[in-house]
Amino acid sequence: MSPDHDPDKKAPEDLDAFGKKLSKARESEEARRLWKSNVTRPPKSALGLAFRVAVELVSAVAVGLAIGWGLDYLLDTKPWLMVVFIILGFAAGVINVYRMASGFGNAVGYERDNEAQAGNTADDTPDEKGKD
Repeated sequence: MSPDHDPDKKAPEDLDAFGKKLSKARESEEARRLWKSNVTRPPKSALGLAFRVAVELVSAVAVGLAIGWGLDYLLDTKPWLMVVFIILGFAAGVINVYRMASGFGNAVGYERDNEAQAGNTADDTPDEKGKD
């Protein structure tokens, strides 16, 4: 068998195409990683925070309104399901705002002051066993 017909040997063009695909995949992975880090970052201004809170509340109430209106239309129970789902939507919006507000500092490597102090005191205290 001649070495030109070896099935394991790849043509240089195939390797170049593979290299291009690999570099494109690495670039898209890096872009995804950067986008994800920007999404989890808190807003830089108070206006951004206020806008995000407003969008969370309004969108949750709007979804509740739409679901309630649709179910009322289908089940002919006007306006009761719409009222119930508006209330549920408002509650969901408040929960989302609470989650957003309470998770502000929860980035990777973030510790609360009491957790950091508890960890440092346990590690920094010398071991007194075996000392007279």
